[in-house]
Amino acid sequence: MRIRTAFPYETTRTDLRIPLPDGTRLYARVWRPVADEPVPALLEYLPHRLTDGTAPRDWQRHPWYAGHGYASVRVDVRGHGNSEGLPGDAYDATELADGVAVIDWLAEQPWCSGGVGMFGISWGGFDALRIAALAPGPLKAVVAVCSTDDRYDNDVHYLGGSVLAAGMHASAATLLASVSRPPDPLYVGEEWREMWLRRLEAVQPFIHTWLAHQTRDDYWRNGSVREEYGAVRAAVLAVGGWHDPYRDTVLRLVEQLPPDRVRGIIGPWSHQYPDRGLPPGPAIGFLQETLRWWDHHLKGARNDVMAEPLLRSWISESHPPATVYEELPGRWVADPAWPSPHVIPVTYAFQGEPVLVRSPQRTGLDAGRFRPFGNDADLPPDQRAEDAHSACFDFAVPKGGGPVEILGRPRVSLSLRPGAATGQVIARLCDVAPDGSSTLVTRGALNFSARHGGDRAVPARVGESEDHVFELNGIGHAFPPGHRVRLAVSSTYWPWIWPRPDAAGFTLDPAASHLVLPIRRPTVDAVRWDEPEQSAPLGVSVPATLEEPRPERLVVRDVAKGEWRLEVDPRYGGTRVYPDGLECGEDVLETYTIEESGPLSARTRSEWSIRLHRPDLAWDVTVDTRSEISCDAEVFRTSDEVVCKEGGEVLFHRTWEKRIPRTAG
Repeated sequence: MRIRTAFPYETTRTDLRIPLPDGTRLYARVWRPVADEPVPALLEYLPHRLTDGTAPRDWQRHPWYAGHGYASVRVDVRGHGNSEGLPGDAYDATELADGVAVIDWLAEQPWCSGGVGMFGISWGGFDALRIAALAPGPLKAVVAVCSTDDRYDNDVHYLGGSVLAAGMHASAATLLASVSRPPDPLYVGEEWREMWLRRLEAVQPFIHTWLAHQTRDDYWRNGSVREEYGAVRAAVLAVGGWHDPYRDTVLRLVEQLPPDRVRGIIGPWSHQYPDRGLPPGPAIGFLQETLRWWDHHLKGARNDVMAEPLLRSWISESHPPATVYEELPGRWVADPAWPSPHVIPVTYAFQGEPVLVRSPQRTGLDAGRFRPFGNDADLPPDQRAEDAHSACFDFAVPKGGGPVEILGRPRVSLSLRPGAATGQVIARLCDVAPDGSSTLVTRGALNFSARHGGDRAVPARVGESEDHVFELNGIGHAFPPGHRVRLAVSSTYWPWIWPRPDAAGFTLDPAASHLVLPIRRPTVDAVRWDEPEQSAPLGVSVPATLEEPRPERLVVRDVAKGEWRLEVDPRYGGTRVYPDGLECGEDVLETYTIEESGPLSARTRSEWSIRLHRPDLAWDVTVDTRSEISCDAEVFRTSDEVVCKEGGEVLFHRTWEKRIPRTAG
């Protein structure tokens, strides 16, 4: 990583409040070049607290953009961080309308040329895409990283119609802990307590809404760009990583948006900006690449950014299973269109007699983290234990030939005879080495009730064979000669997938089933990137501790109870001290428990403990939250609690208990 300290422009930084039409003011931090002429503005808009939560990341890129001639602006969403107003649902209409108002305000400032770009990762990228679909006039270009166009089937909520247990629970619990944090008195003054209490009174657990919409209904359609590609007028640079759950959005965007307004990049990365150098690498000079994008679309520069191939992607070489890779072996390839003329679907037919698939409830404990961030235990370990609980179909790669390279989304067609009216099927594609080790390549799932589409729930026809067709997540991977391509099929996948009430499994008929792989023919491609580069870091310090950190992912088996418990420390931050004097401490533990007795034993729990401390202001507050989900055959039971204290005294305490009917999940 190269740290840039000298830029074409000197820069200034200002914190200010952006007024909205209803009088609410959003907190913003603006880095600007010292320039005689107005410059375009770049906006990153999300709720994750710009003065502490995203501050280290912001310092890596916003000053860099300012040094290259842009007003780079970071804004907290209404009701979060130091912004005024009350929090609402994720990506709701108010949040999006506020974003449009911010863009209009930026375009009107005397230091802005009138053109605005929008960028972000995850939530910030979601907002950028959604606001682009509203087509505000000043918004000319977007860079969306690790973002989704489909909040129902390509987010943290559902996969193939099944409830994403770990994804939905962890995200809802994290957001509850985040939205419950106070404004910072250093930036908002003495009114921080009144603002905080008003917010807390408005807080509702996100899980209530997410679990109440178990099919692709209007709630999800209204929040998804996938429903309105034609509304997007800005140029979109869509970026993802093969180890990020949102990567399929890149493939859809380069297929659906006009080719003169879209480009896609998919690397080997996890849920991170591609320049940060977090595992797995290699990292790229992402800021330089986006600068080319901004210069062309916001300054009219005649560079060659739109002459780049429609999609540049990474194809990984085969690698042994591991939970972290500093860098993956592989190469970059270029495709002029999507679907690509270089990719041909090839069918692999199964063989064998019908087989009963009734996987143990613990199948899936080796799935890895749903949304990897580059931590040591994020990725799936050796899949041999999971394969043993699945029906496996292997296809040998001949030793005398070349590798089998795939790029895109594999598809399976499985002839299944369900043993009960509810259930699900999970398919994993693995690379099996000659020594028997099994590396997870990609996977997918289908809830039986969603086999005719996610917009309706249709009970399975018990005892009748029916084709179940679904796609696996996109991937670029090379299976070398002498290895085997394995498709492993299971009936459970805890804690990724919340199990349906029945545990009868299904009978799979290999003679009527097959796998379709997107085989990419070899090409010689010249894809080049600059060395990763960032501006100087913020300088956050992490105090040393004598305590041994607990494991990131620990599986505990209670033999007598037949219980399996996965304990997860997501490593969100620990204790940090910021240059402005803020001391921030976070401790998080997620647990996912299931018993071999059956699927109704499934339960989740997250506990957050947060402390924000400013010794110079005698300010010391804590936020403790607890979030739980359990179920029976008819309902999900959710329980949430928030306790907020100032100086050890309770200011706010609320619990929520809710029963949500299981209409499809």
